[in-house]
Amino acid sequence: MDSSVVRLTGIELTNFKNVEKGVISLNSKGPYNASILGVYGQNGSGKSALIDAISLLRYLIIGAKVPSYFADYTTIDCSTSHLKFFFSVEFDDGQYDMSYEFDFMQLYNNKVFDASKNNWEEEKRVSVYNERLKIALPGEKKRMMDVINTDSNKVFAPESKFRDICGDSDNTFTDYLVLKKLASQEGRSFIFSADFIKKLENNVEEKKEDVKKYIRLIERIVFYGRMELFILNSVSSGYVNLNYLPMMFKYDFPEQGIAASILLDMDHPTPVLKERLNIISKVIEGMNIVLEKIIPGMTIEVRDYGDETLKDGHLATRIELMSKRNSKIIPLKYESDGIKKIISILDLLIIAYNTQSITVAIDELDSGVFEYLLGEILKIISEQGRGQLIFTSHNLRPLETIDKRFIVFTTTNPLNRYVRMKHVMANNNLRDFYYRDISVGTQDEELYDYTDNAKIAMAFRKAGEIL
Repeated sequence: MDSSVVRLTGIELTNFKNVEKGVISLNSKGPYNASILGVYGQNGSGKSALIDAISLLRYLIIGAKVPSYFADYTTIDCSTSHLKFFFSVEFDDGQYDMSYEFDFMQLYNNKVFDASKNNWEEEKRVSVYNERLKIALPGEKKRMMDVINTDSNKVFAPESKFRDICGDSDNTFTDYLVLKKLASQEGRSFIFSADFIKKLENNVEEKKEDVKKYIRLIERIVFYGRMELFILNSVSSGYVNLNYLPMMFKYDFPEQGIAASILLDMDHPTPVLKERLNIISKVIEGMNIVLEKIIPGMTIEVRDYGDETLKDGHLATRIELMSKRNSKIIPLKYESDGIKKIISILDLLIIAYNTQSITVAIDELDSGVFEYLLGEILKIISEQGRGQLIFTSHNLRPLETIDKRFIVFTTTNPLNRYVRMKHVMANNNLRDFYYRDISVGTQDEELYDYTDNAKIAMAFRKAGEIL
């Protein structure tokens, strides 16, 4: 798009999954260009919730409909969830700060027949409302100001901003109000919807200078969502165990770029559109440069099984990924799940290392990856990389290799889910410090819900008696 840079700088979750309140700052002060955030904690303590929240954000800022399964993500006994995200955007004329927040709730459509249950059930959907966009323009006295606040019966407030951005005729008000209601009913963002942005762009040259900057910023966040924000959640990672390989990649052409994802069937050749085959080959060429260094002597290549015409008339090529080691070539499906996991995320790690305006969020980054290798890769990205990487992990090796400012821990307190460790000295081993705190408890919040080994052993015995 241009040389501008977008960074996600903060996240606040309220009544989202098992997080009643969780606040995370991604501004890690230090001598680094990269922005890394590793989230650690016991099972069920809110790690995946953070990745899911970022996934929900992406659906909204690209103007897409939020999938219905998010309707179940409100905390039990709560009717709504509230999410807030903070961004910094660097343009040539300075740094813009922005916050975007919204509520969502579960609604029901008409009953639909569920063949698997042989029953009629109400279809769930997501309603998005109370969107609020605040912006601080560059300057000595930066102050976040409401630009769009949809929490009213009007299109949005402040009224002065509505007139400046949209105009003040009766027809204009009605048109925008219809767009707002449709977006909420369909589980889409009103602010980032294609119809709203298209209307904003009309007669843009006639608008005030501040308004032009607001519109440019909204357009930049949409581009960020489409081209620079990548999420690999636990569902995507689980495909590897089912012998599918999810691959996300970004490739820059001289005039434009492409961001896409494919799911390769490891048991059968997968049809890939002809125009994407060359891109995939280029991406794999770049991946191989790194792959043979972290798995000595190994590269991957594409085997072409010929063309076929898809049902929609498009021409595709059937391909299979092959593993090559010391001139011996075998189908990639026969490699370990750990190697497949590395291959599925490798291009994302490469672009996070090389590209400043990029955010990659990966749930269970450590799944199947050798712990020493994981720690070394994260050390390299954190110290020499340029982009933004957010990950969850159970493997504690990275606690020994990356700066403690890049690490957040989950707590047992649902009202304060995310904390950074206090009282950690420069010469402390964060991994040992974390283990010690689990046993002794020196932090303001408890980091581990203590388990009783005797009771666990007794439970195993009782279960064995039943079985």
